[in-house]
Amino acid sequence: MLPGVYKAYRKNGTLYYRASITYQNKHISLGSYETEAEASHAYHHADQLLKSDLSIENAFFMTRYLPFEKIVSLCNFRDNHMYVATPVYLRRNYFSYYLSIQKELKFDIDDLFYYSNKTIMQRKGHLFVNDYGMQITILSRYGIKPHAVLGRDYDFANGDDTDLRYSNVIVINPYFGVTRQGEGPNYKYKTVLHIKGNHVVGIFSSQEKAAIAYNKAIDLAKDAGITKDYPKNYIESYSGEAYQKVYDSIKLRPKFLSYLQSIISD
Repeated sequence: MLPGVYKAYRKNGTLYYRASITYQNKHISLGSYETEAEASHAYHHADQLLKSDLSIENAFFMTRYLPFEKIVSLCNFRDNHMYVATPVYLRRNYFSYYLSIQKELKFDIDDLFYYSNKTIMQRKGHLFVNDYGMQITILSRYGIKPHAVLGRDYDFANGDDTDLRYSNVIVINPYFGVTRQGEGPNYKYKTVLHIKGNHVVGIFSSQEKAAIAYNKAIDLAKDAGITKDYPKNYIESYSGEAYQKVYDSIKLRPKFLSYLQSIISD
């Protein structure tokens, strides 16, 4: 067999070839190929890359035989002496995660362990990972809700939506049912509950009060016979006693209360 190439067999007995390379005492699988020649090309390209000083960007021309994810891993191992199976490349004070040759995401080093064994996928503009058998949006790590809207519920300080470092992600509306209105520093916060359409619960002076109003509106809706399972807001900065005090004092819009009463009457 050619250097770096090994025979393998599928469950149905058909032959294919695997390529691998050893670098700095680590055995690295390069992939599976239909022919011995293709597997050999992958091995030689990997060997050439590991012995060169090619940048990641210039190394991507090798994608004819090596997947771009493997090129990223090899370049990172060569330059930073750390092998990561996902397409991660360590930078100064942050790391890049390559979704494709053209799309590079930037993360804080604190997230390296998490993304070193998570594959980021993209569908309809949303980025997510599989975590404990569930699809989790990566924005949830910043406290951003799954159906949050860019520019309304969150934003990016430098305008770059591929820069996911914590200092660049601005969470505007961290609570369910709450949207910010007006201009700072005199923001107001509108609470809306969806029951066969959107119903304004009230407008409040703080996000926390608006979030508690949303919870109270859910409780009253359930008392009126609404069976929908709404997610509730958790206000971390409030003790149980402080939460209850605000909850009891909050007054919801009469129009919303009248709507609930009409449901009970029906």
